[in-house]
Amino acid sequence: MVPQDPNDEPASVLLARIRKEKERLVKERIIKKDKNESSIYRAEDGHWMEHFEDKKLKDICIDDEIPFEIPNGWNWVRWGMLGDYKKGPFGSSLTKSMFVPKSPDAVKVYEQKNAIQKDYSLGDYYIPKEKYNEMIGFTVNPRDIIVSCAGTIGETYLLPDNAPLGIINQALMRARLHDSSIVPYWMLYFRYILIIENKLKGSGSAIKNIPPFEDLKAMLVAIPPLNEQKRILSKYEELLPKVEEYGKAQDALNKLNAELPERLKKSILQEAIEGRLVPQDPNDEPASVLLEKIRQEKAQLVKAGKLKKKDLIETPITEDEIPFEIPENWEWIRLGDIGIFERGNGIKRDETYDNGYPCVRYGEMYTKYRIAPTFDKTFSFTSLSVYEKCRKAHCGDLFMALTGENKQDIALAAQYVGKDEVAVGGDLCHFTIIKAYPLYFVYLINSMYFSSKKEILATGDIIVHISTDKLGSIPIPLPPLAEQYRIVERLEQLLGEIDKLKK
Repeated sequence: MVPQDPNDEPASVLLARIRKEKERLVKERIIKKDKNESSIYRAEDGHWMEHFEDKKLKDICIDDEIPFEIPNGWNWVRWGMLGDYKKGPFGSSLTKSMFVPKSPDAVKVYEQKNAIQKDYSLGDYYIPKEKYNEMIGFTVNPRDIIVSCAGTIGETYLLPDNAPLGIINQALMRARLHDSSIVPYWMLYFRYILIIENKLKGSGSAIKNIPPFEDLKAMLVAIPPLNEQKRILSKYEELLPKVEEYGKAQDALNKLNAELPERLKKSILQEAIEGRLVPQDPNDEPASVLLEKIRQEKAQLVKAGKLKKKDLIETPITEDEIPFEIPENWEWIRLGDIGIFERGNGIKRDETYDNGYPCVRYGEMYTKYRIAPTFDKTFSFTSLSVYEKCRKAHCGDLFMALTGENKQDIALAAQYVGKDEVAVGGDLCHFTIIKAYPLYFVYLINSMYFSSKKEILATGDIIVHISTDKLGSIPIPLPPLAEQYRIVERLEQLLGEIDKLKK
């Protein structure tokens, strides 16, 4: 990251000062001496060796522990050599019953939010001076580092000179370095240690735990000369805004990649219903002929008493209602012109079972059936008595929920392609397509164009409703029947490729 300077005082000299300071603290009984104090040095043959102060232990080669090569003038050291570390009192050492209001004699209890938000003033927990005297080993002073061990793990905060004397709670670790000049580098390296530890455990991007205390103290730290530490930190601060800028760009790219499949699907559906997905065939029977056949079929249903005369009435589409151009052999019609809507009956939740007679309830359109354009089996069943009272859907019918939580999802369509009749629950409709290809209209109803129309017509905010009359009034483009089949075939090819992108 930065060039080495042969004139820099080597890190070994810095570590000698740290070791001397630690010996002083041990001698004055401010800290305890480690049982197996050691120093790490590079032998003449280039190997990294560890020498324990216990004369019974010989020099040990630690090359297997070295994670990477370091420049001349740098030195490896155990994390525990650099400072004194303490985790907050656990168990019942700090309980709410011992807290007192803030006063000149009360001692502040530091919490993890102080470390996370880098603000010593947060929090209002205090303990009496008498209790503090019993727990003085957990004291934190200005210029100590506190580290969050709960919530957001591993956040470090150097308490400023004006921070009050306090005590750490169970969610913090205190680090008191033997040489304050290495504090900035220590804090940077600590974040690196946590990232590496996290990668080794394969725990993903969220750091779950601080490494075990003894493991942390035994970790190796690569210490540069003090002047180079300053150059590294200066370069880091210079690069950090660029890294953050890159991170934002990467986040935006990740979001775009996550949204891209759905955006592609919507664009392709729009291309399909505008007649631009597949080429037109001049030999196709035009949509006007198909529309006439639909009218004749509906007239026969009126004669048979299955439709009312009012169902034959077609409301002309004005030019203002036409949102885009369509091919010459297509026709603009209203959705209700090509089929028959029928609302379902109420089927209570406690009237559904794991087996029995097949039924569909409106909520299942959001949880069970919206992932695919067709379904051939139901997830719910009901009793014979309930089934006989319900209206029935047949193979080829489209299901749409008439009630939902938002206007975007309401009335999304799925086609039933099973053999058995299915009972239709309340707040749900089934739509029988006449003479046309039902699956084409599933895709059309789920398109951006149709969605924009139904959002205008739907009512309600918390609970949204739409009627079959309103759905039937929406203008739609009708292609020739042969082209409907070609469109669906091409759609399924393209949508299948997009699904592969998701994986």
